[in-house]
Amino acid sequence: MKIAKLSALIAALVAAPAMAQQWETLPDTPPTPEDNPTTAAKVELGKMLYFDPRFSSTGTVSCNSCHNVMLGGEDNRPVAVGVEGQKGGRSAPTVWNAAYLSVQFWDGRAPTLEEQAKGPVINPIEMGIKDHQTLVNKRLKAITGYQPYFEKAFGKGDVVNIENFAKAIAAYERTLITPNSPYSRYVKGDKKALTPQQIAGMEKFAKVGCTACHSGPAFAGPQKPLGEGFFVKFPTFTDNPYVSKYKLTEDGGRYEATKKEADRHMWRVPTLLNIALTAPYFHNGSVKTLDEAVRVMAKTQLNKDLSDEDVADIVAFLNGLTGEFPEQTMPRLPATPPSVIADIKE
Repeated sequence: MKIAKLSALIAALVAAPAMAQQWETLPDTPPTPEDNPTTAAKVELGKMLYFDPRFSSTGTVSCNSCHNVMLGGEDNRPVAVGVEGQKGGRSAPTVWNAAYLSVQFWDGRAPTLEEQAKGPVINPIEMGIKDHQTLVNKRLKAITGYQPYFEKAFGKGDVVNIENFAKAIAAYERTLITPNSPYSRYVKGDKKALTPQQIAGMEKFAKVGCTACHSGPAFAGPQKPLGEGFFVKFPTFTDNPYVSKYKLTEDGGRYEATKKEADRHMWRVPTLLNIALTAPYFHNGSVKTLDEAVRVMAKTQLNKDLSDEDVADIVAFLNGLTGEFPEQTMPRLPATPPSVIADIKE
């Protein structure tokens, strides 16, 4: 969709009456690829792999390091920090409810959780393994205690490979959903689940135009098939001090992945579920508080200046999007053999 058409669509949605907004809640289960049905064995293995730092070059960084499921599913840092203290260029997105997103990463370059799981391990800044073959041969197969878990999840044979590594992690991540938020209970009929201020904020959220982008059950745009992203230009309105103050145009967004000029500053719309737990905000983690993030979004996306009361009400509503987190326990990992100890970069 061309940017002009997208802008027209947003304008039309903003003009729609707030009462016409269709409020949705998360389905009980997220969409799952046909070639990777979720099983208990895959989830068990995926959880182990997710927490294991030995799949980084230094043996110090795991998936959980940046996407901490003991917190809001990310690391509360402006940008992710990988091996040897290297800083990435973008904030770590939350892993909670990522299974409901149709594409992954800020720029949507991964069509599924499976594809996303393959990326960080061979990123030189994030986990720093040379390539997938090295990951499989010098870490996955070398840690022989993983073999029975792979066989339990995928059967006998040459099942310790990068594809099954990614499938197992994705299966575990599809269990990371947070249902039963105050918002969800309210939409399902419990009219006391939200406070009067949160209800006012919910109405303002729609009336101001936030739902033009943050719609759907995950507040990440309309539900689309896996691999088909919902992208919006950010910032849309650039004649304001927020753009330079928070360096909002220094990153080209989806353009960095596709090199298509039409994709410059286009971004996958992030989920707002549990947004109160995931500061700092935006792709570069430049905004520290949720109330400031609301002001920035109103101005840069809708060209509106909100009153303090409006901001407070909308923030109160956003706090009502925090769901219930399934209990997470640390997995017991297979022992480290001498070959892996020798291979870990000091």
